[in-house]
Amino acid sequence: MFADLVLVNGQVITSNMEYDVNEAVAVTDNLIVAVGKNEEVKRLIGSQTEVVDLAGRSLVPGFIDSHLHITLFGTNKLGVSCKEPTIESLHDVLKEIEKKVNETPIGNWVRVWGFNETKISENRYPSRKELDHISSNHPIILRRACGHISVVNSKALEIAGIDEHTPDPEGGIVVRDEVGVPTGVLIENAQMPYYELADYTHEELLQGLMMASNDFIASGITSIHDAGVSSPENFRVMIKAGISTGLGDEKFKIGPAKVFTDGSSSGPTAAMREPYTDNSEHSGILYFSQEELNRILGEAHEKGFQITAHAQGDRAIEMMLNCIEEALKKHPRKNHRHRIEHAGITMPDLVERMRQLEVIPIPNPAFFLEYGDGYIKSYGERVNHMYPVRDFIDKGIIAAGGSDSPVTSFKPLLGIHGAVNRKSSTGQDVGGNQRIGVLEAIKLFTWNGAYASFEENLKGSIEIGKLADLVVLSSAILDVPTDQIKDMQVDYTIIGGKVVFQKESNDILSKS
Repeated sequence: MFADLVLVNGQVITSNMEYDVNEAVAVTDNLIVAVGKNEEVKRLIGSQTEVVDLAGRSLVPGFIDSHLHITLFGTNKLGVSCKEPTIESLHDVLKEIEKKVNETPIGNWVRVWGFNETKISENRYPSRKELDHISSNHPIILRRACGHISVVNSKALEIAGIDEHTPDPEGGIVVRDEVGVPTGVLIENAQMPYYELADYTHEELLQGLMMASNDFIASGITSIHDAGVSSPENFRVMIKAGISTGLGDEKFKIGPAKVFTDGSSSGPTAAMREPYTDNSEHSGILYFSQEELNRILGEAHEKGFQITAHAQGDRAIEMMLNCIEEALKKHPRKNHRHRIEHAGITMPDLVERMRQLEVIPIPNPAFFLEYGDGYIKSYGERVNHMYPVRDFIDKGIIAAGGSDSPVTSFKPLLGIHGAVNRKSSTGQDVGGNQRIGVLEAIKLFTWNGAYASFEENLKGSIEIGKLADLVVLSSAILDVPTDQIKDMQVDYTIIGGKVVFQKESNDILSKS
């Protein structure tokens, strides 16, 4: 029996338990049927077999991003991006917003994303008055890159009913001037009403999802864990309906029940056990009390859900570990695979508790490149325990990598680069003690991601019987200098044995 597709002469990184590296792979239908040396696999080449000569390039399992926001990323492409290289100042940002206003019907939302005050010359947010000067007829919302802070104009404040008499919501802050008038800056829960008020139409959502999918495929992502979050009431509705983790098939299934516990690592608003290094009066924001967190996620655990929470600061991580520990005491369950999204500042005592509770952390190593300088400023020596993948691996903890896109780039090679190098954009070490090897970093975004969603027997490694989700890289990743991993590209993406992306300049698939 001949194979449908054979890839030969490559650096085949299997991401199996032994970290084996082979030369060739054969695929029939949607499954891998052979992995090994060239001469072994070439026996499966027939007259109708498509053949790819890897010519020494790396073949890796399809990348699994274990934490991103596909809808948010896709719809952001319909708005104004502050991440373009031409954006160097607040003036540039305001000019782009004005362009968007001029092409947007009066009364419709103007949405701006990816803003980072530390990356522009003025080092500040725009004011409500500056946004009002552009338009008082369009509601305008500008979201910080982390997604945890927004700036809005007066029209947007009016729509949400926020004024000088509006109290701060629990877990949020309406920033005010010296006389108590809102400045337009909304932190954490204070900005949450706008996720509904400034929502997109059905057609816009579909358009955004299609654009996002195309971008992800071109970067080698073959599976994602969408990290969208619903309210506790939504959880209760799902639980009553009998829906729980694992419902679905290999293309789409229900994942964990998730809540937010604290703010962002770069804001910085993450809930810390000790104040920030650069602000002794501030230690972050919490969304829930311990009792509330235990109640909400404890109910989900009892009903069979895998549970997880956004937890960046060590205080928030500790609370989530407390929650998991209590849930397991009340309702013991083996192989629960409960997760902690981000697990930003994970000090040694928390790493040990993760090991004991068999928790899966979902770190974001691509953050170091974009936000590393700010991390050093905000957390000082604590960066040595930030997204501590080396510690996780050494303790036998299975950590799965996520980009948190659009907070930073979705490209898995940047995440791998970040885990291996731990350097900021200015070249500073950001917890260099936590560097890991290239094969270990690839596994973060392949087999470990599959394990985090109970799918390690289906995908995540190049092994016989698994789905043929494969990625051909532009060169041999084990041979390039590690500081150049971020410059590598994807030549092919294969999902279920079918080539779904091929770089235009690539060699064409050939029949033998």
